[in-house]
Amino acid sequence: MRAFAIAALIAGACGAVAISSGPALAAGDVKAGRQKALQCQTCHGLDGQAKLPEAPNLAGQTEVYLGKALKDYRSGARRNDMMSVIAHALSDQDIDNLAAYYAAIPVTVGAPPK
Repeated sequence: MRAFAIAALIAGACGAVAISSGPALAAGDVKAGRQKALQCQTCHGLDGQAKLPEAPNLAGQTEVYLGKALKDYRSGARRNDMMSVIAHALSDQDIDNLAAYYAAIPVTVGAPPK
């Protein structure tokens, strides 16, 4: 399991570098996303670092991934009791703003402890 977590971190870091070197998506407003993220902070933290063990970290995820995940929760294509309720009330612009905000939070990945 630990090897999987390390591999996931490395893959995420590589993906972030690949995406950050491409053209900006600019669909969402980071400032508006930060304001909207106030309702997300109990589980995901305002800094995108999960506060509950069952909630994922959102900081540094790609804007495309976050937007798709939220739209899938809203449509029912992806299911989670809490997220399905929360996402149902989000507009497309809210989703774009939240995705832009959490994607803009820098994440530092270091070597695992020896």
